[in-house]
Amino acid sequence: MLIKSFDPRENHILKELPQSELETLIPHLELISLSQAEVLYEINEKIEFIYFPINALASLQCSLEDGSTVEIEMVGKEGFLDISVILNKNVAFSQAVVSHAGYAYKMSVKVLKELLARSGGRRGGMLKALMLEYAQTFLVHVSQISVCNCRHTLEQRLSRWLLLTFDRLESTNLSITHETIGYLLGVRRESITELARKFQLNGIINYRRGHMELKNKLLLEHKACECYKTIQQGLYLGKNESKKVA
Repeated sequence: MLIKSFDPRENHILKELPQSELETLIPHLELISLSQAEVLYEINEKIEFIYFPINALASLQCSLEDGSTVEIEMVGKEGFLDISVILNKNVAFSQAVVSHAGYAYKMSVKVLKELLARSGGRRGGMLKALMLEYAQTFLVHVSQISVCNCRHTLEQRLSRWLLLTFDRLESTNLSITHETIGYLLGVRRESITELARKFQLNGIINYRRGHMELKNKLLLEHKACECYKTIQQGLYLGKNESKKVA
């Protein structure tokens, strides 16, 4: 299979690294293709590799005894999988499933630990700081999504989910079924179909045969709750810092 070429800096954590530190990492980074529905980790599984997505999306999910599953957060080029590693745990706290096929850079946890152990010196310092900052942001997002799932309507939650997915993909096109969205949001497929039909009639999206196109982002933002803006503003490390300076 032919692997495309991607600059590691297309991942926003790697993008923030000084050139010298990135050059130290590059020999240990392997560009891989991730397939939709591919399982990266199972819950409580030992983590051997971390992933820095480029244009892939991963869904972090928790399941109940009755078989129902809910997405607790998604990870794209703004971050890495899995934050357990930077928190000194080598065990996944949730299942990680590829929700949008694409590419990512893969790295051995063992090598990462060796680099981070040198954090007192020149190597590994900025990477460790960026990963810790992302881990903190990630946990804030998980908390916000938890509140959103408890307090806001399905229409608001679906709008928030769609907006954040389109933002992470930096695209207006998404290949996904109503059944999959319902699975991730923990609701019946019929409920998603009803809302998708409403959004299409209102000119917000166009949906056909597992393909969704965003037609009017502003209208979709009006449907979403405040959780979208709260999470969206914290997506990318570099963008946040530039806003502070401005």
